[in-house]
Amino acid sequence: MSPIAVGGPALFIGTDTDYVALVRPELDPADPGVRLAAQRAGVAPEEFAGAGDTWTVLFENDGEGDGFELPGVRDAEPAGFAERLRAELAAASGPFTVDGGAVLRLDARPAGPDAYAFTAHLTPPDDAATPPTVETGPLPVAELLADLDAFLGSLA
Repeated sequence: MSPIAVGGPALFIGTDTDYVALVRPELDPADPGVRLAAQRAGVAPEEFAGAGDTWTVLFENDGEGDGFELPGVRDAEPAGFAERLRAELAAASGPFTVDGGAVLRLDARPAGPDAYAFTAHLTPPDDAATPPTVETGPLPVAELLADLDAFLGSLA
């Protein structure tokens, strides 16, 4: 499920109010807002939109959210995370953890028949504050697997 539109590859885990997401936003040079921002910046809309190659982690907990960029992260890293999560969900019979590197760890636990709840432990790269944690409610495994397949397909 996708609480916000980003225009590029996106993997959302959670609900509208409690989620963690790996996204690679892409700006559309034809979008009126992008055109206006480019005009204000004094550049062409295509230049303003750029390549859309910077991955971002977005999160929201009880309606309060934030995010941080992951400069230098290539598509292979979010794809590897999604592949490990997919493999664990497909074979899971109990709790498991998926390590997403230095900035993300996902702890999963069964939450009813054919559902899992997650605790996402986030560590922003340049943040000295207490690292945020996001708890999701139960999410149907079949929907998560479909979302993971769509995400992986968007990176192919």
